[in-house]
Amino acid sequence: MHRKLAIFSGSLNISAVQMTLLAQNLGGLSLAFPAGCRPQVSDVLRLSDSAPFSNFPYSIGHCHSSSDGLLEVLAAGLAFDLCGLSPAISEPMPDIAHYYGLPDVFEADAYEVVTLHPGAHLAGGENLLPVVRAMVGVASVLTALPGAAAVIWHPARTAIGPANFARMVAGWLAGGAFPALGLTALQPTPEGGLISEGLAFFTGQELRIEPISGMDMSGLGKIAVRLIHRMVESAKVAVPCDLIGPHGELLRAEPINGGRVLRVWKRG
Repeated sequence: MHRKLAIFSGSLNISAVQMTLLAQNLGGLSLAFPAGCRPQVSDVLRLSDSAPFSNFPYSIGHCHSSSDGLLEVLAAGLAFDLCGLSPAISEPMPDIAHYYGLPDVFEADAYEVVTLHPGAHLAGGENLLPVVRAMVGVASVLTALPGAAAVIWHPARTAIGPANFARMVAGWLAGGAFPALGLTALQPTPEGGLISEGLAFFTGQELRIEPISGMDMSGLGKIAVRLIHRMVESAKVAVPCDLIGPHGELLRAEPINGGRVLRVWKRG
């Protein structure tokens, strides 16, 4: 299976995306390792010894039997479950549609995964920013485990190179922009615009950017990334409004499809 482009042609069926989100662990992410090389409980425990000195400290809560392949990880006062550690059975490989910072060929069948997801006490709050920040912070440390080949963010079906993931998470946690191309994804519409995938996990809305005369996909992408950051950090857009693009463009935004999509176009 050859690597798919992070932005590819074709339309996005919003209903299909919503069904995909319901079918997946909405708050989860997975780390891929070459088959037979998944870390053991002892590997994570060893890494946790240095975690207090990392960019995002965490600790180990309840440690199950090593044969269970399960650890409770504590960070920022929250508990997460790390599942599928060796010698237990690998967690299922998540669906992947978008690839960032990975080799030209990424053979998903050649990898096994461990999965990190919010603990039971966080049920219903998986998409809260403090929960997501803590979880991706832990995952950024776990990318240091030997053999880590990709981080797979379930809600957006993205697979991200470990170094790219750690770098974008560190920037976000330090007060930088939300990592739109990783925790969400973008793909072209048949009309030549862009639509997001995975943004609804955070906001209840996907973003649709209509084509703008004289602007290529790169330019549309910059507008989308700016608006995604704004949408994640603020409330859901419920009524039509004006927005300003990254280069001062005057934009109009209007919720459509029952508010599930925010349609944006350039005014004038």
